[in-house]
Amino acid sequence: MFELYFTLAVLVGILVLLALDITGPDAVFGGALIVLLFGGVVSPEEALAGFSNKGMITVGLLFIVSRAVENTGVFQLLADRFLGDGGATVGAGGAAGTAGAGGVRRAGAGAVLKMMAPVTTLSAFLNNIPIVTIFTPVVKRWTASQRLPVGKFLIPLSYAAIFGGVCTLIGTSTNLVVHGLMLENGLEGFRFFELARAGVPIGLFGYAYLAVVGRLLLPERYDELAKMTEQPREYFIEMLVPSGSSLIGKTVDQARLRRLQSVYLTDIEREGDHLGPVTPDRRLAAGDRLFFAGRTDGVADLVTTAGLEPVDQQTLAVDTAEIRRHLVEVVVSGNCAAVGRTIRDSNFRSLYDAAVVAVSRNGERLNARLGDVELHEGDTLVLLAKSNFARRYRFSREFLLVSTLDRIAPEAKGRGAFALAVVAVMVVLAATGRLLPTIGGNRVDMFYAAAAAAALLILGRTIRPGQAREAVRWDVLVTIGAAFGVSRALLNSGAAELVGHGLVQLMAPFGPVGALAAVFLATVLFTELITNNAAAALMFPIAFVTASSLGVEPTPFFVAIAIAASASFATPIGYQTNLIVQGPGGYRFRDFLRVGLPMDAIAAVVGVTAIALWYMV
Repeated sequence: MFELYFTLAVLVGILVLLALDITGPDAVFGGALIVLLFGGVVSPEEALAGFSNKGMITVGLLFIVSRAVENTGVFQLLADRFLGDGGATVGAGGAAGTAGAGGVRRAGAGAVLKMMAPVTTLSAFLNNIPIVTIFTPVVKRWTASQRLPVGKFLIPLSYAAIFGGVCTLIGTSTNLVVHGLMLENGLEGFRFFELARAGVPIGLFGYAYLAVVGRLLLPERYDELAKMTEQPREYFIEMLVPSGSSLIGKTVDQARLRRLQSVYLTDIEREGDHLGPVTPDRRLAAGDRLFFAGRTDGVADLVTTAGLEPVDQQTLAVDTAEIRRHLVEVVVSGNCAAVGRTIRDSNFRSLYDAAVVAVSRNGERLNARLGDVELHEGDTLVLLAKSNFARRYRFSREFLLVSTLDRIAPEAKGRGAFALAVVAVMVVLAATGRLLPTIGGNRVDMFYAAAAAAALLILGRTIRPGQAREAVRWDVLVTIGAAFGVSRALLNSGAAELVGHGLVQLMAPFGPVGALAAVFLATVLFTELITNNAAAALMFPIAFVTASSLGVEPTPFFVAIAIAASASFATPIGYQTNLIVQGPGGYRFRDFLRVGLPMDAIAAVVGVTAIALWYMV
C-alpha cells in the first residue's frame, strides 16, 4: 500500500508542478523519476529503460531530419508558393472584399484554407514546430500586404499543424511516445498510417469548422510589428543633444535617461553610425541623436528633460527607417535566461545584444516601464537588434520564434530536392518495412528509416554535424525518457490499476466505447494543462489497465491517447505551436477558449466515433 500512496502523491506533485509551470517538464519528470527510484517503486533498469527506447531515440533523429529540411528553405518556398506574392485575390467564399480605399480586407474561408493546406501536409511527415515557426512570419507578411487581420490566420495555422500531426506515426513526438510505450510493454506498436483512421476525419471536420464557424470566432486583430513599422511616430521619439548641452560627457545612466516614464532609450546615432543597443556607460556627445521607444505619453518626459531638444518631424520619418530595418520579433521560451526576471535585472541588453522596444502578453501590449517588466514564457518581444541577431538566435532554444522584417536566407539552398527525396524514402521505408528483409533479425521500422535519413542528410551536407547536435531537443528527450519510467511506476504500484478500474466502473453502463470516450476526454484535459507528451505518458498505463479489465484489444485506447494528447486547441500552453502563434497573433487566452473548446468537442466526437468504427464494431 505504501508504494500505491507514495506513487499517487508523486503523481499529484507532477500535475501541480506542470499545471503551475513552475519549471520545465524535463526537470519535473526527471525529479519525479529519481524520487520514485529511491522510493523503491521502480528498479534502476526500469528507470533507465526509457532512455534507450526506440521511440525516444527516433524523436531525436527526426529533429535532425526536420532541421536539415528547414536549412534548404523548402518550407519558405512552399509558404510563398501557396500564399502568393501579396497580389492574390481572396474574395467572397475564398476572396476577401475590400473595405474602401486604403481600408482593410476581410479574411474569407478560401484564404484561411489556402494557408492551412501546405502546413497540414508537411506536418504529417516532419516536426510541426519548425514548420509553424517558418510559416508564422510568412503569414504575417502576407496578411500585412493583403491588409488582412493576422488574428484570423495564426490560430488556424497552429491547428493545421495539429491536424497533420495526428495522421502519421511521425507527425508528432507524442505519437512516437505512445508507440515506444507499446513496444516497451511487448505490443506491436503503430503502423505508419494507422492514426490516419481517426486523424483524417478529425482534420476534415476541423477544416469545415474553421471555414464556416471558427473563422468568425477569431479576433479581427492586426499585426503589431506591422503597425510599428507603418506608424513609427506612435512608438519612436527622436531627441537631439545640442552643442552646449549639460548632458555632454555624461553617461546614459548619469543623465538618468534609463529612468524615464513610458519611454526607453533604444539607440544613439552619432555621425551617421548607430551605436545601439545602448549600454548604461555610453557617454553622450554633442550632435547625438537619441531614439526612444514607448508610449506617446512619454513625449512630455522627454521634452522637459534638460539638455535635450526634439528633432524636426520630417527628419524623424527619414531616420527611423534605418531603425525599422533592425526590428526583430521574438517569442520567449521557457529556456530563455531572462524568464522570471525583469528586463533590467536580467541585463537583457547585454545578454542578447538587443534592446527591448515593446512587450506583448496574452495579446495585449504592456504599458508598464519596460525595464520593470518581468518576462514570462510566451511573451512576445519587439527588439532593436544588430543585423546578425536573427541568424544567431534563429535555432536557439531561448526563443520559440525569431521573425525579422527581412527574410533569413537558407543555409543549404539548392539541396531542397535532395532533402525532400530523403524524407520520401524515409516515409516509404517506415510504411513498407514489414515487407522488407530483416536486419540482424530486426524488422525495418521507423527507427531504422529515421537513422538512415539523418545519416544521408549529414553526408549530403544538408546539415552540418554541429547543427545536428544543436537540432536535438534534449529537454524533450529527457522528458520522454523519464516519463517512460514514471509510466512504469504507475503500473508497478497499482496506481494505474486503481484509476483504470474506477474508470471501468464509472463507464460500465456505456461499455468499451464509453471507456474509450472517457480515456480520450481525460487525455484532452491533461494535455490542455500539462503538455502533450506528459499527458500521453501518464494516461498510457491507465488505458492499458482499462482495456485489460474490459477484456478488449488495447490498441484503440492507445490510438485515442496519441490523438487526444495532440488535440490541444483550447489553451496556448497545451501545445507548443499554440504558444508560438499566441504573441504574433495578438491572441488572448479567451481567444483560444472561444475557438478551441468547440474544436476540442469536434475532435472528441469524431475521433471516438472513428476509432470505435475501425476497432470495436
